[in-house]
This record gives sequence, C-alpha cells and structure tokens, in this order.
Amino acid sequence: MDETDYIIVGAGSAGSVLADRLSANGRHKVTLLEAGGTDRRFYVQLPLGYGKLFYDPLVNWLYRTEPDPGLNGARDHWPRGKLLGGSSSINAMVWIRGHRADYEDWARAAPGWGWEECLSAYRAMEDNEAGGDDWRGSGGPLFISANRTGLHPLVQSYVAACGAAGLAENPDFNGAVQEGAGVYQMTIRRARRNSAARAFLRPAMKRANLRVITDALATRVVVEAGRAVGVEYRQGGETRVLWARAEVILCGGAINSPQLLQLSGIGPGGLLQSLGIPVVLDNPNVGDHLSDHQGINYTWSMRVPTYNDELRPWWGKVRAGLQYFLGGGGPLAKSINHGGGFFRTRPELDRPNMQLYFQAFSTLIPREGERPLLTPDPWSGMSIGLSNCRPTSRGHIRLRSADPQQHPVITANAFSTDNDVEEMLAAVKFLRQIAAQPAMARLIKEELRPGPEVQSDDALIHDFRARSGTVYHPSCTCRMGRDAASSVVDAGLRVHGIGGLRVIDASAFPNIIAGNTNAPAMLMGWKGAEAVLRNAR
Repeated sequence: MDETDYIIVGAGSAGSVLADRLSANGRHKVTLLEAGGTDRRFYVQLPLGYGKLFYDPLVNWLYRTEPDPGLNGARDHWPRGKLLGGSSSINAMVWIRGHRADYEDWARAAPGWGWEECLSAYRAMEDNEAGGDDWRGSGGPLFISANRTGLHPLVQSYVAACGAAGLAENPDFNGAVQEGAGVYQMTIRRARRNSAARAFLRPAMKRANLRVITDALATRVVVEAGRAVGVEYRQGGETRVLWARAEVILCGGAINSPQLLQLSGIGPGGLLQSLGIPVVLDNPNVGDHLSDHQGINYTWSMRVPTYNDELRPWWGKVRAGLQYFLGGGGPLAKSINHGGGFFRTRPELDRPNMQLYFQAFSTLIPREGERPLLTPDPWSGMSIGLSNCRPTSRGHIRLRSADPQQHPVITANAFSTDNDVEEMLAAVKFLRQIAAQPAMARLIKEELRPGPEVQSDDALIHDFRARSGTVYHPSCTCRMGRDAASSVVDAGLRVHGIGGLRVIDASAFPNIIAGNTNAPAMLMGWKGAEAVLRNAR
C-alpha cells in the first residue's frame, strides 16, 4: 500500500504553508497532492505577467458562475490557481491581513482565532522589507515588499486627492489602523512573484519526508467507520489510493474543498442522493455561506503619461523588458495596483467597509485569451477601483454531477441584499469625489467609464450591476464554528462528525475579512499546522 502520515490535498496558499510546517521536524511523512503542475513558468514568476494567466487552462481552473441576477444575468469568470502555489501563483500579490475586528468576529465563532493570536502568527510568518515592529514581522520565511520605490508618479496625486476628499494617508494598512489611502505591500521578492510555493513549498521540497505529487486530481476522501483514512486520486489516466496513517487535510480552497467533501458523501444529503453518491454525513453547510468581494473600476483618460504609454507601443515593451532584465525594475516588476486604501461609506460605521485600488493604467479594450495588462489601451488611461469589504450577500457551491472532472455549480448571488447595493452606490460616488479633487482633476481629460452621462442613482446601480465582478476572494464555504448546525469544521479545523479529516484553507473562514484573502489563507496554513501538530503522535 502507498501510505503516508499526512495527506494534504492542494498546494495553494494554505497547503504550501502547511506542507512546510508539517514536514519541518522530520518526524512525519507528508504527501501533497496537487491537481495542477509546476509553477516554474515565466509569466508566473514575472510580477506583471499575471494577466497572461487569467484565462490559461494550464494554470487556472477557469471557473464560471451561474447566470447572476445581481450582475444583470452575467456569468462571472472566476480564475483560481491550478499549479504549485495555487492562487498565490496567479494573483495580484497585494498583502493585506484584514481589520483587527474581523478576527475578533472570528474568535466569537472559533476560540483561538482572535486578533492577538493571529497577529502573533502573522509576525512569525513575515519578513517585511520595512522592518519589524509591534505590527510587522521580521525574519520569517515570507518576504513582503514594502513597495516604496519605483512607483508611478500618479500615486502621489492619488494619495493627495484622497486626502482632499477626507481620506488621510496611511503608511501601513497592516499596522495599527487600516483606514486611509496609501501604497500596498506586495508578495514580491527580488523582482519575482513571492508565492506560497516559492516562500514555503520549494524550500520544503528538499526534505526527504515531503513528497509532492502533481497532476493528481483528488476524486474522493476514503472514509471508513467514520474516519478519513485515505484519498482516491487520478493521475495519468489511472485511479490510485493514498492511505493516511494520521490525517487527511483538504486545502483546495473555497471551491475545491466543498466539492471534494460532497464527492466523498459529506454535504447536503438530498443533493448527494440525487446524484447517486452514498451519504456519509449529511451536513447542508458544506458549500454554503459562500462570501466574496465584488469590485468595479472607474476609468479616465489623462493629460499626463501613464503606464499605457510605456507598455502599449513596441518600443515601450522593449524598454520595459530591458528595465526588468537588466536591473529588476520598471513596470514589469510590480503588480498594477500600486496604491489603494480603505474607507467607510457612512461615518457611523466602526470600521472601513470599502477597499480602493489605484492603477496608473487602463484596459478597456479587451484582448482574447488574457487580461491585457501587458497591452493596455492606446491612450493615457487611469483607473480607480473598489470592492466591498463586508458583503452580506451569500451564495453556495454545489456538485453538478458525481464526475470529479465536472466543475461544480457556483451560485454567487452578488448584490442580492439591499445593504450591498446601498453600500456600492455610496462607494462609486466617492470614486468621483476623489477624481474631482484638484490634485487629480487637473490631470484628467475625461471620464470614460461609466461616463459623465451616468448620474442618477438608478443609472449608477445599473452600471455597477453590469460591470462589477468578483475580485477573486471566495471564502467561507466550509466555515469554522462550534457545531455542525451552522458550520463544517471546528476551531481546530476538524470536520464535524468525521475523524482524521480537516479543512485548512479560505473555505474555513468564519466570515470574509476586509481585504485581499491571500494573507489570511496563508494564516490558515500556519495556525492550522499548529493545531495538527498538537495532536501528532
């Protein structure tokens, strides 16, 4: 028999961290199954190359939602990483932990996940370029770029305009205060993407007790007498079984983890029976409570040069390539979201409920097969985007069939509550307030999207329903909680009602956090490893 101590399914943000930490002491044999392949691809490593990965089936699951009434009936494109590093290998690399109050919310659902415990884990994990302090970590395995050099000059104008609109400059969104405008920290190291694979998994793969099996699609968790004892997977046209002496740990993310549980007979009993899957454990929460941030861009043509002028012409591409390959600088060495921020749409709120993204860049003209980050619009363009931090809309993940290769049904239910619509309406009006400030207004030629003719509340709502979409933060579909009546896993990330089985990834978030979800997904791997090792034999 092919046996190991721990089976990890999914080499993404959480799974890579978990594989590193579980194998570090050398006492445990760890096997990691990944449905995708290698992360050693040029556009994966090139920071601005992620636009080329947006529709690439070699590294991307290419999920699509069901037609969504909240998005005027559109089917939204949901890219998720299918390679070593998972979505941390194809994302925009922004490092945001979330608001401290988010974690106090977590602690009420799952003891041990409060702000102080999570802050301690973040500081141990990080090696922040800005140096360590009470908030930032120093000397950890994950290098975080402070992103203070090589910024586009428009970033200063953006921060000044935000200040004039009432949103003060914030030097560190991961510090004492989240609210404000400023520059994003990035998972970039020495001009290359610093994914979970690069920071955690690649070093761990040198250990003899860690085995990584790629191109291995997990099809079922094997459960015997109420305990997970192995994983069935397909590789190279063959079906194989890997047996676990200790535990099976799912790290597939908010889509794959509930899908695999349902394929294994753990989930909504009526659905499983209708698909001919024997019910091992009836828990309707598996795949439920889907939360995601919805975002939109407002775009302007500019009187001053932007990255469009540098990256659109052939000679600009040559210059950018020389900057990158000769000196590790230029626009290719960064994410497009240089700046951003967090704000409240109502002053009485106790924390920010909206996130900003500033881009000295525009991509209104589509390009087949990619997000055209490397071929922007043929004019000087700029975009300011936003996303809602705490949506109240909820969706779900359900099996489409018993065939593991069939994508599940993704029902996002975007903007399905009045609260989410009202917040987004107030937020898009604030984008125009920023653009109207002298520091920015003198540089703007005209508003291109949605355009000055879109003014009434009804028109603004119609526009953001038509143009919004995911900002790629699905979570909470196997959420933590005290019991199976409202959750899937406990505070130790153990699946309620099944022994030897955990879910450790963004699907286990009790609630979605305010900000990009890559950081808290890695946190799940870090703290999840501690929970596993406490019970290790």
